[in-house]
Amino acid sequence: MAKRVYLAGPFFSETQIAQVERLEKVLADHPQIGDVFSPRKHQHEEYEMFSPEWQKVTFASDVQAIDDADVIVALSDFDGADTDSGTAWELGYAYAKQIPVLTIKEDTETLNLMLAKSLTAYLHKVEDVADYDFDKMTETDYDGPVI
Repeated sequence: MAKRVYLAGPFFSETQIAQVERLEKVLADHPQIGDVFSPRKHQHEEYEMFSPEWQKVTFASDVQAIDDADVIVALSDFDGADTDSGTAWELGYAYAKQIPVLTIKEDTETLNLMLAKSLTAYLHKVEDVADYDFDKMTETDYDGPVI
């Protein structure tokens, strides 16, 4: 059965957008993946960005998409920080809901302990997702330093 994925990660800079786009492509090509919800593609353009209405509908739709997901695939890289605060919230929420989290970390920044210990599987680069078996959901620990 094809997995429903919530793609968590920042998309505020050209570098971040390029990384998210790489992951969107890998997920789209993965035979075990069905629907992918990428918040970058769900910006609710019917509302003015950052308006109270936009905030309400964006938050609600992102939370619903996490609730509907079989797995969260997350990018932890965030321009010299351990992770984006929105991504951290999404991962904590997923953990509380017992939704598996696959975290990808390509940079050399130290990862927060809470993120390192709450993930199901850790990968070093976006392209590693192509070979990951989402049916087995093999657990792999984060192997770097933590803060």
